[in-house]
Amino acid sequence: MTALVEPRDAAPALDRAGLGAALICYVMWGVFPLLFHAMAQQGASAWEIVGWRMGFSIPVALALVAGTGRLPALAGLVRQPRVVLLLTVSAIFIALNWMVYVWAVNAGQTLSASLGYYINPLINAALGAVLFREKITRAGYAAFALAAAGVAIQAFSVGANPWIPLVLAGSFSIYGVVRRQVDADAQTGLLAECVILSPLAITGLSWLQGHGGLRFGHSWDVSLLLMAGGPVTVAPLVLFAFAVRRLPFSVVGFTQFITPTLQFGCGLLLGERLTTVRILSFALIWIGAGVFATDLAVRLRREAEPESKTAA
Repeated sequence: MTALVEPRDAAPALDRAGLGAALICYVMWGVFPLLFHAMAQQGASAWEIVGWRMGFSIPVALALVAGTGRLPALAGLVRQPRVVLLLTVSAIFIALNWMVYVWAVNAGQTLSASLGYYINPLINAALGAVLFREKITRAGYAAFALAAAGVAIQAFSVGANPWIPLVLAGSFSIYGVVRRQVDADAQTGLLAECVILSPLAITGLSWLQGHGGLRFGHSWDVSLLLMAGGPVTVAPLVLFAFAVRRLPFSVVGFTQFITPTLQFGCGLLLGERLTTVRILSFALIWIGAGVFATDLAVRLRREAEPESKTAA
């Protein structure tokens, strides 16, 4: 089979650690709607959920940085204006992504949100070709065409609130591109992003407190759920930042189809209806993703063969 995504000169070895990190983080993101729905059931607003996500992410990220001995690297970041600027931009776009996503789930628009993450890999593939000179072969274009057809059908089926998937797809694609350019390890960069976002979190939570809209502290149930937003936010973002610096951008994009599929399943569990049109869209998307996944498996096997022969 012809490789779907090849660099213009020679194909680099596919980083297994990066691929594993991408798969784990996408599974975690895929089941987030269930957690956010549970928070909303306890009366927490989208603004409060995102505010505590930002706040409780700081100690978790700080513990990771300190535990890996990277505090000096954090101090070095603040002395690099370009890095600080890039992290500020990435922080803004991830905050926008969080806010729209949590609001959509709590507003009963999980399927619209999942559509955004179906669109996102297509944007990533295009950005990979334009910005990072990742060549897409004819087999790759066929896979993208199938996925695009499925996304188009999905968009027609979901219908309402088209801005939700567009904002989610655009904000996360830009976040990935900017984060890829940051010369910082995953944990240190994420901690910097969380600190940059902390004034926004404090302002929002203070406003809610002043208007009687803060649920944190009212009961152990809601408080523990909101506190869990820290570790479950940090873990997949660290994995994503690790993966995005080690994999071709288009590979990052196509493996991401795991997330919206799980999100779609969560939408069904939360009461949204599955129709024949949506089943058709899934079939097209997964045929395209399956072609790409098959190629990844072939590449991994070919890379493993020389190692096996050497060991023998």
